[in-house]
Amino acid sequence: MKHPSTISISDFLYDLPENKIAKYPLAERDMSKLLVYKEGEIAENTYRNIADQIPVNSLLIFNNTKVVEARLLFKKSTGGTIEIFCLEPDDQYPDITTAMLQKGKVWWKCLVGGAKKWKEEKISFTTDNNGSEILIEAKKIEQQTEAYIIEISWNDATICFAELLHIAGVIPLPPYLNRSSEDSDKERYQTIYAKHDGSVAAPTAGLHFTDTIFNELSKKNIDTAYVTLHVGAGTFKPVKSTTMDGHEMHAEYIDVSKEAIEHILLKLNDGIIAVGTTSLRTIESLYWLGVKTYLNPNLSIKEFTVLQWDPYEIEVSNITANMALTSLLNWMQENNLKKLVTKTQIIIAPGYEFKIMKGLITNFHQPQSTLLLLVAAIIGDDWRRVYQYALDNNFRFLSYGDGSLIWNFNSKSGSFS
Repeated sequence: MKHPSTISISDFLYDLPENKIAKYPLAERDMSKLLVYKEGEIAENTYRNIADQIPVNSLLIFNNTKVVEARLLFKKSTGGTIEIFCLEPDDQYPDITTAMLQKGKVWWKCLVGGAKKWKEEKISFTTDNNGSEILIEAKKIEQQTEAYIIEISWNDATICFAELLHIAGVIPLPPYLNRSSEDSDKERYQTIYAKHDGSVAAPTAGLHFTDTIFNELSKKNIDTAYVTLHVGAGTFKPVKSTTMDGHEMHAEYIDVSKEAIEHILLKLNDGIIAVGTTSLRTIESLYWLGVKTYLNPNLSIKEFTVLQWDPYEIEVSNITANMALTSLLNWMQENNLKKLVTKTQIIIAPGYEFKIMKGLITNFHQPQSTLLLLVAAIIGDDWRRVYQYALDNNFRFLSYGDGSLIWNFNSKSGSFS
């Protein structure tokens, strides 16, 4: 597999005018435009008709993470505001769910807006919860390279941290929208199937899906399955290095049930379509986790993770997706695990050979982003033609924008008609 570390990010620049960025979603989720790319051909449709574009018996993989109200706005004693943006739990917690369920106090890795103005030991604010006042306090524990470890405490021990964020926090819209969060964003910057608290950004390809679409998929015998990848702020992290070897991918938590892996294994030859780049990164990470258990059946849970360059540095010429997923399920059985909870740093860029994914449903991404590299890994230099078509034909870009269905015909994940 070709190593992408020497890729120059400047090769993935395109002109994205401000007026092409969707600041708000359409009134109806499934009326967004859908660009379909298949074997070099480009066609237009809408999401409402997406079932017509997907072969019978396929499997669609959705990311059911839930965006949390991760921005907490604290008032200083002098009247100024300090924003604490909760990125991910401190390493003392085994996973996001455990951290979200903490009561009274939690340690969290955060970005701090106005950190230089934070002179007090603690800052605080109060919020109303059904007529009861909650006092929320924050204290700096440790400064890290790009963030702080913050102790957040509250005086109502009956509610957990996830509930506190729902009560007191603000939805963290992507910075490129250049606007404040509004009440409507609480619903619209969330998929209708969101289930597990933990993301600071929505898996935006799923924002277009409605009950109507799910009913049409079911009528056509198209299966659905759910995985969880909690999207971190790294999804917005710009590539600042000239080449990719200088860019560190943000590690993100994935949580996948045994049943979901069994479903994927069963459908390998029928065609597996990832709804969103996060779903794609999750299912391809499953392959690499399976490879690690195949090569080392005694792999410890502590070693059980996917590092950024693993796909390009582990020799797997003879390990099929079937073999890898079967090995993964056997390893889970040996370790009495009903689900996998770990982190992935996987970077998917040109040179990557897809093992599981046959198609990707995704929005249009920012210039010079790792998500654009992922699209290029699927369709090569045709990404420019696809994006230029979208720009020329009034497609709306980024999180609240339109999207695309991109077919991959270079994968080793089996074939379908």
